Amino acid sequence: MSGAPAFLGVSQSLSGRTWRQRPMDEQLAVEHARRLKAPDLVGRLLAARGVALGEAELFLNPTLKDLFPDPSTFADMDKAAEVILDSIVSGKKVAVFADYDVDGGTSSAILARYFRAWGRELILYVPDRLTEGFGPTPGAFRALQGMGAELVVTVDCGAAAIAALNTANEIGLDVVVMDHHLMHDEHTPPTLALVNPNRPDDTSGHGFLAAAGVVFVLVAALNRLARKRGVAPEGGLPDPMKWLDLAALGTLCDMAPLRGVNRAIVTRGLKVLERLENAGLKALAEVSGIEAPSSVYHATFVLGPRLNAGGRIGDPWTAAKLLATDSRSEAIQLAEKLHAQNTERKEVEAGIQKDAIEQAERRLAEVPDAGIIVVGGEGWHPGVIGIVAGRLKEKFHRPAIVVGWGEGLGPIARGSGRSVAGVNLGDLVSAAVKEGILISGGGHAMAAGLGMEPARLADLRDYLEQRTHGAKAELAEARVLEIDATLAPGAATGELLDMVERTGPFGSNAPEPLFAIPNIQAAGVRRVGENHLAFDMVGEDGARVRAIAWRVADGPEGQAIQSGASLHVAGRLRPDTWRGLGKVQVEVADIALA
Repeated sequence: MSGAPAFLGVSQSLSGRTWRQRPMDEQLAVEHARRLKAPDLVGRLLAARGVALGEAELFLNPTLKDLFPDPSTFADMDKAAEVILDSIVSGKKVAVFADYDVDGGTSSAILARYFRAWGRELILYVPDRLTEGFGPTPGAFRALQGMGAELVVTVDCGAAAIAALNTANEIGLDVVVMDHHLMHDEHTPPTLALVNPNRPDDTSGHGFLAAAGVVFVLVAALNRLARKRGVAPEGGLPDPMKWLDLAALGTLCDMAPLRGVNRAIVTRGLKVLERLENAGLKALAEVSGIEAPSSVYHATFVLGPRLNAGGRIGDPWTAAKLLATDSRSEAIQLAEKLHAQNTERKEVEAGIQKDAIEQAERRLAEVPDAGIIVVGGEGWHPGVIGIVAGRLKEKFHRPAIVVGWGEGLGPIARGSGRSVAGVNLGDLVSAAVKEGILISGGGHAMAAGLGMEPARLADLRDYLEQRTHGAKAELAEARVLEIDATLAPGAATGELLDMVERTGPFGSNAPEPLFAIPNIQAAGVRRVGENHLAFDMVGEDGARVRAIAWRVADGPEGQAIQSGASLHVAGRLRPDTWRGLGKVQVEVADIALA
């Protein structure tokens, strides 16, 4: 890719990016269109997403019937189903220990609803991000035993909690782990069952599932075992299809790759979500101002951040309770709480982001070719530093780590990092632990977390800058924006949008199509909200399409839009709900001077 010519000649856009044609096999594109009897664009989009000829039908029309895995192919899944069903039938007291993010909340809610269908209620435990950190601790397992729990099911965590699982074993507390995080130890810790498609000896081939997907497979295994044993609750076995909205939310918000059964979970789950049969999601949609959440955007960018807000800066239990409740009054109360916490989260995040950008710009003025951004500050809340790290990565096109510490924010400084393709951040952080610069840390290629002494921030920065000094090619690649095709303003129609949406849903591993609209001028520019611009893109033939550009009003992109200059715009198609059915607008992703 590094030798490919710049698309439309844009080697440096106003945000510093290089535009390139998304790589694609032209022959495969033609064959896709021919076999599907579809327009050329559909064939091109499929080919550019690496869809093989034999996979196209299932990619476009994914079904659970065709793609759902056999639960028995997962290591320990049958064992987990036996332990949990035995506990349900015998009336044993069971607790669920969930991570504090959306994937953890949705996973625990699926399990809670399954138990409720059998007339059983689960004890819920969600750790506090500041005082307990990620995953189960020895103290948490002791506390759950004190609450009467005889079995604990961990969801979206637990596979790496060796000390906690050893403690549970010592105190006689039974544990089943349902996780999906990478495991680096060949030896499985002591549990009754450890289900994780990413454990070294698992041969299911489903390591791309989010925890909510793993728990959804567990529920199918439980129903299958109950049928085999001839047992069922009074109203018959529960129908897990009603909880596909939860599985889809967990999958999307955890950025799980949209391939295989994940595509079916999301496609079908969004249809369930639109019906708003879950009391908690109905209340959250109402307080968020959405009538019928039906898109990846609604799930990922409207509901997801609100569900995450409790775990970030508020009560970590709120989201899990909201998703599990059937009470309308409780749902409204919890939804309003999350909505308020999300507003507070945005304010906290904005302040930290401003300071972080200033720190990063000062460092880049000193060391322009620094291969990584490392910034930190007292009072920077650990609940939002991951979001800020992601924003810095996008702005500066290189890996970023943000560290926060201070009174009331936990005993040590906490850091969170986001990376670019080709720079393995998890390995870098692990190396810094071995060097003694960090107290703890780990992660995977694209994201990592760490614990450290605040006084060692400069040491960490210098060490990681030195380790990434040779990553010139990777950082150049991080600036690349891949374009699918060119588009004239007059061609941005409802019919085209329908064609594009046929190849969805879009998300991780299935990027949303990006179009370049060349040689346009902006007309009717107006400021929207604090820092956004709405305008009409007018083509050379006078045809126009509405556009919205987020967070650009005060930057170089905003100046260019308002200057009347000729521009190339890269953007994604969206329905224009403001102007009515069938109308389309472009959500701007990048701008270059023509």
